Amino acid sequence: MIDLYYWPTPNGHKITMFLEETGLPYTIQPINIGTGDQFKPEFLAFSPNNRMPAMIDHAPADGGAPVKIFESGAILIYLAEKTGKFMPSDLRKRFDVLQWLMWQMGGLGPMAGQNHHFSAYAPEKIPYAIDRYVNETNRLYGVLNKRLADREFVAGDYSIADMAAYPWVVPYERQGQKLEDFPHLKRWFEAIRARPATVRAYELGPKVNSNVGKTFTDEQKKVLFGQTAAVVKA
Repeated sequence: MIDLYYWPTPNGHKITMFLEETGLPYTIQPINIGTGDQFKPEFLAFSPNNRMPAMIDHAPADGGAPVKIFESGAILIYLAEKTGKFMPSDLRKRFDVLQWLMWQMGGLGPMAGQNHHFSAYAPEKIPYAIDRYVNETNRLYGVLNKRLADREFVAGDYSIADMAAYPWVVPYERQGQKLEDFPHLKRWFEAIRARPATVRAYELGPKVNSNVGKTFTDEQKKVLFGQTAAVVKA
């Protein structure tokens, strides 16, 4: 059994998409990031970056002690290796998937996240910051669109690279983007959105957080933004 420490954010959706695709048994342990669950000592004990998702696999392949993992990309790699699904064993194909997973982790996710922050949450609207991240998100959409011009999915077959990128494209309107400007990305996006496992994964969101999709309150913003090292001190 897998315990998934989750809140319905793009990074959280990555993992539920994989779990729903494979049918691995799992339980959701809600981590309400708006009230500060991510700073509780018992969570920091295995997710030291005070971020979700995190995961504990109580039935690892080696039969040993539970495996505890934080960082959504690492969780996807672990689950792909555990199940033998959604990541090829062939050397070249494997690293094709991994490089695009790293592209999402190091580029699309952080840039879109800053886009969300300065466009929607920053107390002061700073035009330079908004333009910087809206434009960089646009560039990254262009990279993905070009990549998808001659293949169905990011690395050929559907993989963890697609599961990582898709949730960060879901809020494209909030990011100041139009899918019509990226026809190959749009085709890819609609194909993933229609997958039954994707539908099931996203249906979990409102069950865990009845306010999913709503703007953070001022109190939640205080919890989420402006953190220093003080929040992770022992």
